[in-house]
Amino acid sequence: MLWFRQQHRDLYDRMRHILLPHDYLNFALTGEFCMEAGDASGTGFFDVRERRWSTALLGAIDPDRDLGAALPAVRTGNTAVGALLPSMAASLGLPAAVPVAIGGGDNMMGAIGSGNVRPGALTISLGTSGTVYAYADGPIVDPKGQIAAFCSSTGGWLPLLCTMNCTVSTELIRDLVGADLAAFESQVADAPAGAAGLLTLPFFNGERTPNLPAGKGVVLGIEGRNATPANLLRSAMEGATFALKFGIDELAALGIRATEIALIGGGAHSASWRALAADVFGLPVRVPEQEEGPAFGAALQALDLLTDQSLADIAASHVRFDAALDRVPDERNLALYADIYAEYQRAVGAVSPLYVS
Repeated sequence: MLWFRQQHRDLYDRMRHILLPHDYLNFALTGEFCMEAGDASGTGFFDVRERRWSTALLGAIDPDRDLGAALPAVRTGNTAVGALLPSMAASLGLPAAVPVAIGGGDNMMGAIGSGNVRPGALTISLGTSGTVYAYADGPIVDPKGQIAAFCSSTGGWLPLLCTMNCTVSTELIRDLVGADLAAFESQVADAPAGAAGLLTLPFFNGERTPNLPAGKGVVLGIEGRNATPANLLRSAMEGATFALKFGIDELAALGIRATEIALIGGGAHSASWRALAADVFGLPVRVPEQEEGPAFGAALQALDLLTDQSLADIAASHVRFDAALDRVPDERNLALYADIYAEYQRAVGAVSPLYVS
């Protein structure tokens, strides 16, 4: 908004409403202006503790204008935005007056779709980027800024850590060594835990956590005995997992405790990655039957509008896990990975100054 004010003042002066893309979609469907608290948390000018717009931050963007007047009302729970407009109903071939759910961001919907709607749940997404998030009944604000203080789309809060390089890392190394997905899985399974001493810092696209936008990927410990495609592939997978382990530890320091992990995203399809996750995180890992977690969460959110059940009860009734994919920590690997993770953290501390301007 500050950039918009500075670079396009004529358009800024004409601006009457501030909406995120899916809020505009809701407006087009219903004619109503609103935003849900989870998405509002990502604007930078939302007070997540009080769940209202921050007058201090809005005033810093424009001290001469009340930007709050351009912002929509914030919904803190799952209520209908409104009913489908007759013109939109005709265009879409749907009955008039169908209720439209508030929606939310991908992680907020992924939380619902993986049953992460009560304290004690933890979801990890192994996608292009990696995310770790947990439900909380109250605001969780990290004074160090490592954990993003988001609201959930269910009336609670969703403290979250995001990394920029998860399956990005494994795909990059897979392309480098010319391994298809089947070869990736077999070679990673054959490589020893710890990749025979290779340690990958997976900052290939820069990194959000730690805050290294200019960061680069680093592979440490290469020598004649371990310079193999299998070790490179396993080290990339381990490095991406260590980056997410940091998020679990930070959440624990803020009082978030979990008893098991719901694993979603493309990486959850890998048997080796599921086993590695259980060993590195030291918690049982489960995989939902429904692979499209965020889309499934949105469907459950919509269903909530049509029943008298709570969204937590709906998720408990509909989210199923594939027992064949469950993994528990291998006691033989817990101490090993604790030591390697400590080495990873030391390496991050040593390399980070190279990429801080």
